[in-house]
Amino acid sequence: MIFTATQIAGILNGEVEGDETVEVSKLAKIEEGTKGSLTFLSNPKYTPYIYSTDASITIVDKTFEAESNIKTTLIRVEDAYKAFSQLLDYYNMVKMNKTGIEQPSFISDTAKYSDDMYLGAFSYLGDNVNIGQNAKIYPNVYIGDNVVLGDNVVVFAGAKIYSETIIGNNCVIHSGVIVGADGFGFTPNEKGEYSKVPQTGNVIIEDNVDVGAGTTIDRATLGSTIIRKGVKLDNQIQIAHNVEIGEHTAIAAQTGIAGSTKIGKHCLIGGQVGIAGHLVIGNKVRIQAQSGIGRNIKDGEAIQGSPALGYSDYNKSYVHFKNLPKIVDRVYKLEKKINDNE
Repeated sequence: MIFTATQIAGILNGEVEGDETVEVSKLAKIEEGTKGSLTFLSNPKYTPYIYSTDASITIVDKTFEAESNIKTTLIRVEDAYKAFSQLLDYYNMVKMNKTGIEQPSFISDTAKYSDDMYLGAFSYLGDNVNIGQNAKIYPNVYIGDNVVLGDNVVVFAGAKIYSETIIGNNCVIHSGVIVGADGFGFTPNEKGEYSKVPQTGNVIIEDNVDVGAGTTIDRATLGSTIIRKGVKLDNQIQIAHNVEIGEHTAIAAQTGIAGSTKIGKHCLIGGQVGIAGHLVIGNKVRIQAQSGIGRNIKDGEAIQGSPALGYSDYNKSYVHFKNLPKIVDRVYKLEKKINDNE
């Protein structure tokens, strides 16, 4: 895709300073800009690069004042960083604006979908699937029976959405995601052998949820595993059966949440956190990376460690832990001194 400075300024409500007809077809960092690329300047640390960049167009704040000659065409806006983010959104929208049904693909006779749906090749839509407006379903996606997808849902290549799953509006399901696989439910007998407990529930994902690549969300044993609106899930997260994650909580990669745990609203959970089952995590809780959670957490707590402690307690304890060899040495010397005195 090729855009002129005038077109970009129109999208961003900006002002062109330089060649209005110059064209760009790619994005670049300001220090790596080449002819035909678009970049931006918002961090003063990178200001020196604006005088040397070969980028054809650079987005800057309206308050920017050049101290020497600049060869790049400028587009002046109120906030360069926000404007560039806006442009990225627009670029993605244009790039992903695919429609039509590619072949080969399979669509059940009972599936319902709008005329503006995009369905990539080798995809499968099962019985009684119901898909909203402007859905984008990329190649090699499996959507099982009785699945509901809302408006503006994007499902990237290779995702698998098992039967009975309900996904709301404006959700993004990235490649390799599995939604609705069986929860890890087995019961042992007197011989120590395991029998499977049927997983008869489903998964509900509310509006405006992003699910990162390779993440798995298990169906409930009974009832529903629920991801509330606005939740953001990173790559390679495991969410077990009957978990509930509250609105606008964000969870980083490689976190595992065991069955039936309830996580509150507006929580921030770092990478590689392990959360045991049947717990209640309050609202606005902050859990640092690699923490192990084995107890209920109250609203607003910030915790770290394994097993997790209060964040400030952990930092105080860690100072002593780092000094443990010195402390032990001092104890030995004191003991020796006491023994010698005796």
